[in-house]
Amino acid sequence: MTTQIGQTAPDFELTADNGEKVKLSDFKGKHVILYFYPKDMTPGCTTQACDFRDQHKSFEELDAVILGVSTDAQSKHEKFKAKYDLPFLLLVDENHEAAEKYGVWKLKKNFGKEYMGIERSTFLINKDGELVKEWRKVKVKGHVEEALQYMKETLS
Repeated sequence: MTTQIGQTAPDFELTADNGEKVKLSDFKGKHVILYFYPKDMTPGCTTQACDFRDQHKSFEELDAVILGVSTDAQSKHEKFKAKYDLPFLLLVDENHEAAEKYGVWKLKKNFGKEYMGIERSTFLINKDGELVKEWRKVKVKGHVEEALQYMKETLS
């Protein structure tokens, strides 16, 4: 499945780091920054999560919630969230259902090995549940600031 700008963002239900079931549609009425990342506790993913943490208040001021998604287990998300004091939900997508709906479950190559994994991507969903912007193959450095700036320019 692929996503399309202007269309309703694909809904899903996943378990959050706190054990609660969360649906994307639960957040209708708020903007959602939905970011998919490969793995808890790795350098790039830690930097990205901490960048979102550091800008969390700015996103809140724009009436936006941040949701991080990876295939890691709930227990790993709990440790990651606690270690870096992350103020937003991390969602468990162990069967990569949401990742597939958003077209971010990809064949990856690293050191000559091929494997399936999440391609770092971010999606901006408006208060009506429509996809308004996507960033694919995200480079961590400067990405959170770019997403925040885009929201400030287009949604205010």
